[in-house]
Amino acid sequence: MNPVSPEIFEPEPPGVISLKDFESQKSLALVALTRTRMPIVVADARRVDRPIILANAAFLELTGYGADEVLGRDCRFLQGPATDPAAVAQIRTALREGRETTVELLNYRKDGSTFWNRLLVSPVHGEDGELLYVFGSQHDVTEAHRLKDLERAERRLLKEVDHRAMNVLALVQGIVRLTKAETAAQFAAAVQGRVQALARAHTMLAARAWGPTPLAELIEGAFEPCGLHRVSLRGPLVAIFAPQVQPLMLVLHELISNAVAHGALVSSNGTITLSWTLEGATVALDWCEHGGPPPSTPRPNGFGFTMTDAILRRQMKGSIERRWTPTGLVAKLTLPTDRFSSAHL
Repeated sequence: MNPVSPEIFEPEPPGVISLKDFESQKSLALVALTRTRMPIVVADARRVDRPIILANAAFLELTGYGADEVLGRDCRFLQGPATDPAAVAQIRTALREGRETTVELLNYRKDGSTFWNRLLVSPVHGEDGELLYVFGSQHDVTEAHRLKDLERAERRLLKEVDHRAMNVLALVQGIVRLTKAETAAQFAAAVQGRVQALARAHTMLAARAWGPTPLAELIEGAFEPCGLHRVSLRGPLVAIFAPQVQPLMLVLHELISNAVAHGALVSSNGTITLSWTLEGATVALDWCEHGGPPPSTPRPNGFGFTMTDAILRRQMKGSIERRWTPTGLVAKLTLPTDRFSSAHL
């Protein structure tokens, strides 16, 4: 069989074939191969590199090559950087053993675009068993792969949404369980404030596609209800990972709520300084109140301290130290750096 172009076998006029074209079964098979809509190539197995000796119009349309760019070449020209070597090895083994195989692999068109190819490689042997030709049919299954990828992405998304929802529910359950109040109205107000803090954190996370959030931005969001005009923030660029944003927002909310009800923000000239530094394997946040009323006897289980301690210890693997000075509460929060984005440390 000599290398030929598919156009040679296109009958004129279309759809009309004379009897002389069917002198043998081989010529009929050749016409069928060239006219089928399935991309097909035939390679000469007796020559070095098994060059293509026939490529039908469907193959040329799929790959974007012309007949003169295909004939005489090995099919390896369809492979590229992202083609799976294991799939190529499977084809090579089948050819060496002279057996049929089907494999899906990523192939490249002439313009560089890719498509997923379900390739059937089938040997053609002579009467004496010699491998004469290799028949290859291609089926573009790109859409099927796209749908599979979409399904996998949807499953990952649903799993992530479920995980985040469970985290939020756990925080809300902790809020309800640990919130203490003397009246139902006080209890409702406390729970509402804490849930609203969670909602602000959620909004910030959504705006950043649930990526790391700058610590300064998170702190500013925590102070949003009472304003930033009496707050001084200082610290390097540090971003906290998404799972830690809502817990830290709750901790900050408790500190701010305490300052509003009992500390520096009770007084019109009271201020708060909040700074953060990197200290070895930890990020330290220093909270310092100024100008508030003289502190009353500290109540370790009051002002949301129990909740703050539980969140820091159990969820963030951190800690907090508190002391009361004549100018107000001074606290130091210590968090491990693995809660923060390494790109900003």
